[in-house]
Amino acid sequence: MRWPLYFALAALALGAALAGLRESAAVPWFMVAVGLAGSVWGLRMGLAAAGLTSLLLFFQGAMDPSSLAALLLAALLAHQVGESLRQAHRRAKYLAHTHRLLAEALEALPKAQNREELLKSLPERLARLGERGHVGVWVPERQGLRLLAAHPSLSVETIPYGGVVGRAYREGRPVYVPDVRRDPDYIAPPDHKALAELALPLRERGEVVAVLNLERNRPFPEELREGLERFAQAVSLQLSRLADEEERRLVAELSLALQSASRLEEAAAKALALLVRVLGLEAGAFWEVRGARMVSLAAHGVEEPALRKVLEEGLPYGVGLAWQVYETRSPLFTARYAEEDRVVPALKALDWRTFAALPVPTPGAPRARRIFVVGQRAERLWRRSEVDLLLLACRTLGLGLERLTEKARHEAVNRIFLELLEKPPEELYGHILEEAIRQVPGAEAGSLLVWEDGAYRYKAAFGYDLEGLKALAFTREDQLKWYGLGEEKARQGEPRLLSVEERPIAEISHETAPPEVIDAAGKAQEIQANLCLPIPYKGEVLAYLNLENLHDPKAFGEDSLEAARFFATPLATLLHESRTRKLLEEAALTDPLTGLPNRRAFDRFLEEELKRAERYGYPLALAVMDLKGFKQVNDRLGHAVGDLALMKVAEALQREKRNGDRIFRWGGDEFAALFPHTGKEGALKAAFRYARAIEALCFEGLCLGVNIGLAAFPEDGKTPDELLSAADSRMYQAKARGLAVLA
Repeated sequence: MRWPLYFALAALALGAALAGLRESAAVPWFMVAVGLAGSVWGLRMGLAAAGLTSLLLFFQGAMDPSSLAALLLAALLAHQVGESLRQAHRRAKYLAHTHRLLAEALEALPKAQNREELLKSLPERLARLGERGHVGVWVPERQGLRLLAAHPSLSVETIPYGGVVGRAYREGRPVYVPDVRRDPDYIAPPDHKALAELALPLRERGEVVAVLNLERNRPFPEELREGLERFAQAVSLQLSRLADEEERRLVAELSLALQSASRLEEAAAKALALLVRVLGLEAGAFWEVRGARMVSLAAHGVEEPALRKVLEEGLPYGVGLAWQVYETRSPLFTARYAEEDRVVPALKALDWRTFAALPVPTPGAPRARRIFVVGQRAERLWRRSEVDLLLLACRTLGLGLERLTEKARHEAVNRIFLELLEKPPEELYGHILEEAIRQVPGAEAGSLLVWEDGAYRYKAAFGYDLEGLKALAFTREDQLKWYGLGEEKARQGEPRLLSVEERPIAEISHETAPPEVIDAAGKAQEIQANLCLPIPYKGEVLAYLNLENLHDPKAFGEDSLEAARFFATPLATLLHESRTRKLLEEAALTDPLTGLPNRRAFDRFLEEELKRAERYGYPLALAVMDLKGFKQVNDRLGHAVGDLALMKVAEALQREKRNGDRIFRWGGDEFAALFPHTGKEGALKAAFRYARAIEALCFEGLCLGVNIGLAAFPEDGKTPDELLSAADSRMYQAKARGLAVLA
């Protein structure tokens, strides 16, 4: 109340007293005066007024015990009424003051630009509600709660998850303790003076991310507690709004960055820089799986030499959390990196603790092809909003990178076509194979088999021993058995996937190739998954492209098939061009009469086969053959019959040859044969078959014969000249002795 009101009431009381003196019924008037005094000035003044009134009534002769009791009761009742009015007035004044402070704080919430700024501003804005206590904001960490901001400042920086603040965080509800001294969970800091404590959880998208703690030296009124709880709810809504705005802003920035990038590496670098900045982290890396190793497309904030070396060398299969994400396609968040099953030794040695590893989605992929990793040295609990933010960023990245991936594949195919104009096709086989391995997800090794000389032969290999594989030749039936989808699908160029989880791949390989060769040179026992792509051209399968993974049975998926199809057209074009050129080349290496390779072809193949035999230690044999009786046929029956005789000899030799043997016409009436992977004994058997086939040829009563000389590597020589000299010498010896074959 204001002082004028006091004076007015005092005048009213005095007037009532004077009126009582003039009236015969003085007691009621004096009771009014006593009541006014008690209600306005309190119990003491009311009792004093009652005493003064008693004296006045005594001198007036109107005083008795009942009058005195009435006066005292009036004073007491008036005091109680007055005190209630005064308390209600003080309470209303206090609540109006606190509501005004809360309203001011609420008005300031939308001005915060981020969650950190918002949380740190709360203690200062609510400081006047603390009343000689303090206001603090606590955020969770692995070991306890850390003080983010306080007013006034506190000497304690961290507290365990016990106590009032810890209980509010654990239970996710407001906790109020009117007297902390009686709370068994309360842990008092050294400078604690407060009596009552209120802890309010602050949520971000439903997750408790902080606790607002207020302490004061007297209990919180119920209305104030309710107002503070509503304030905490408003802060939670604002935190969620800021998280939503941060997501929208990140997606917009990330989309712009991806649109401006022209290469995968550039897009990865921009995405890393953006996310590391937004999340307040130290560093990150963007990994891409290429076969048995992860290579770094980009890195940000990586300064330590040991970590730079990891980026340069890549992650071997199975090393690091990124490989775990590759297998599971599930994101992984940790603040205890050293305790994880798969760690990078260099990171563990440098005591990095906090990491998030997330898969970048790839449609149709059974594995995570690209992994996004960000982290920092210090421990950090991952908030749900941060997890949501990273997942959203990875989905956005996946869409953007698909565009760049497809662009890279088109550019690779275009480069192949340009090189086709400048280089011989034979030189491009290996380049195309390596490009296919790089572009097809899951591939780490591979080979290219091309139809040549009536069989599919290895023309390129990556991760395998090409020289050893060149000794193999496969029929169309062999390749269809390996392909497994039938001739019609092969002519359509339909790719096929095979995994050891379905059937042992080595078993199929052994059905069409010698185990000792395909296991050693082709690592058939190590192959875990295979992608086979037929290369058709005008209804004929010109080649088979095989891509393999030696570590993961689930390496290939629909995305691998889609990528492999990119290489079908350039390979078909290349092979058709190669065939055209080869026909011209073969014309120079082929005998026009018999269709057999000529002496030039023999010299080339002998040198190649001898190098392979020398390198891998397998046997090699050759035979030189000189026809008997041919001059007589040619002289007596004419050159036309002589030419026919030579063609029949060629046909007979081709019929008798084994798979892998090569027959040549040296010129005149001389022929030769090469026997890869064959020792002298096997060559001797083949030579006798050839001799019998030739001796069965007769023309108008004139029959042919042959003298054959054999030589074998390494016992008869280690160079082409030494082997030819040995075989030629034995052929003349056979002729001198009248033998068909002399080994």
